[in-house]
Amino acid sequence: MTLLQDTVRQQAERQPEAIAVVSGQQRMLYRELEEASNRVARLLRLACGCQRGDRVALLLPKSLPALVGMLGVLKADCMYVPMDISSPAARLGKIIDICEPKVILADAANASLLSAIQDGCKTLISSRIGWLTPGAIPETNLESAFCWDDLPSVSAFVPDSSNKAEDTAHILFTSGSTGIPKGVVITHSSVIHFLKWATKYFEMAPSDHISCHPPLHFDLSTFDVYGTFFVGAQLHLVPTHISFLPHKLADFIRRSGLTQWFSVPSALKYMVQFDVVRFNDFPALKRLLWCGEALPTPTLIHLMRRLPQVKFTNLYGPTESTIASSYYTVPCCPDDERSAIPIGRACEGEDLILLDGSLQNVQVGEVGDLYIKGVGLSPGYWREPEKTESVFIQHSKHGRIYKTGDLARIGNDKLIYLLGRSDSQIKSRGYRIELGEIETALNALGILRECAVIATPMDGFEGTTICCAYVPAKGIDICHSDLRQQLTRVLPPYMIPSQWMALDSFPLNVNGKCDRSRLRAQFLTGSRKARSLVASDNRVN
Repeated sequence: MTLLQDTVRQQAERQPEAIAVVSGQQRMLYRELEEASNRVARLLRLACGCQRGDRVALLLPKSLPALVGMLGVLKADCMYVPMDISSPAARLGKIIDICEPKVILADAANASLLSAIQDGCKTLISSRIGWLTPGAIPETNLESAFCWDDLPSVSAFVPDSSNKAEDTAHILFTSGSTGIPKGVVITHSSVIHFLKWATKYFEMAPSDHISCHPPLHFDLSTFDVYGTFFVGAQLHLVPTHISFLPHKLADFIRRSGLTQWFSVPSALKYMVQFDVVRFNDFPALKRLLWCGEALPTPTLIHLMRRLPQVKFTNLYGPTESTIASSYYTVPCCPDDERSAIPIGRACEGEDLILLDGSLQNVQVGEVGDLYIKGVGLSPGYWREPEKTESVFIQHSKHGRIYKTGDLARIGNDKLIYLLGRSDSQIKSRGYRIELGEIETALNALGILRECAVIATPMDGFEGTTICCAYVPAKGIDICHSDLRQQLTRVLPPYMIPSQWMALDSFPLNVNGKCDRSRLRAQFLTGSRKARSLVASDNRVN
C-alpha cells in the first residue's frame, strides 16, 4: 500500500513542474517539495541519528517548511507530532514529555517558546533541534542539529525506507479530562483508506485548488494536505491570522480560485454573520465541506442560496477514526430552518453502530450511544493502554469498535442524526475539549474553593460557549480577569472560558451536589444576580 510520503514522490514523477503548495507569495513545485523533504529526511538520519519509530515534534506554524518537515519525518521512517504553537509552554511541555521526541523541528520565531518549554519539561533537554528557517540559528540552551541552509549540502534522492502501511504516521494530541493531553495514534493505512474513498467521491483532480484552513495539529488538515497530494492538485494555505476574519476569508477564496473549501463550521458561521458571501460568489468553488461540529441549518440555507453551483457535504468523525467516518451531501436547500442535518451514512470501509447501555443495537428512532467500526480506527492512545481499552472495546457481535461519546438516532430515512454528547466533552471552533481539563487547571491554581465549567449553546460563530462559575478560597480576593490570565499560562486560547460568574457558594441539587443545571440556566439568562440565586435555593431538599 502507498505510504503518505509516496503521494508527493508519485506527483513529482508525473508532473514535476506543477505547483504543489501556495503560501502567500510563495510557490513550491512538486519536484521542489520532493527534493526538500528528501534532504530533511537525510539530515534527520545523518545529523540526528533518527531511526524507524522515533518521534519528531513540529513546533512550526502552518507553512511551506512545516509541510517539508512533515514529509521529511515520514521519509526518515519516523512519526511526526504537530504541536499547537498558540498553546502555553506548560501544556506543550506535557506533550513533549509524553511523546519523547528525538528531534524538534522549529523555526526562529518560536525560539523563545522553546526556551519557555524547557523550563518545565524534563524530556526536552535530550531532544535536538532542527531549524527549518533560513538564516542564522537562534541561540538557545538546546543542541542544534541542522538548519534550513544545510539542506543543499545533502542528497535530494529518495532515502531508503522500511516503514509499512500499519506503521504510525503521526500522533495528534487532544484534550484529556485529567488535565493530561491524549495522543491519538494515526497510521498510514487509515489515512490512505480515507483518501482513496474521499478523492473518488468528491471527484478531486489535478486541476483543483484546495484550501488548508485548519492548523496542522488539527486532523481536518490531514485530508487537505494529503488529499491534495494524492491527486496532484494545488494546496492553498490559509494564513493563520485571517482564519476567523470573514471578509479576508471570502477574499482569499476568490483570489485563490478555490475549488474546494473544508473547515469547521465556525468560519462559515462567521462569514454568514457578517454577510460577506455575495450571490453567485466564488465562481470556481465546486465543493464546500465541513466537519468538527454542527452547522446550523439557517447558516446552511444562507450559503446554499448564495452559492447555487456548490455541493455541500457534512462530514463527521472524531480524531480516533481518522478525519471522518460518515458523510451527507445535502441534496437541495432546506426550506425549513428547523430541519435537522444528518451526519448521513458511513464512509467506505466504516460502520456507524448505535447501541444501548447493554451494548445491544437500538431500533430506528431510538437514541443510542454512537460507536464506530472500520478501517479508520486508530490503534489507540500513545502509551495509554487503560484509556485505549476504555473506549476501544471488543464487541461480541461487531468486533473492535470505538465509543465516540456522542448520542445519535437512526431516522426513518435510514440516516444517522447526531443529538449531542453523553459526557462533559464539547466541540468549540471544531476543537474537542474536555471540560474536566479546564476544571483541573482551575483547581490547580490553589485559589478557588470550588469551580464548575459548563458549556452553553450559542447562536454566534463559536457554536458553544465555555462558562465558569467559581467560589474563591477563604480569604482570597480574585476576579475573573485574574483567573483568565492565570489560565492562559496552562491552556490554549480556545479552552479559556468566555463567561464567568463568582458565587459565595454553589446551588445544590437534591443529592447535595452542585446543581449544574441551575448554573447553566443562570448563564443562559445572562443574569448576574448570583447571590440571590444561591440564597433562594442553596440547600439539600
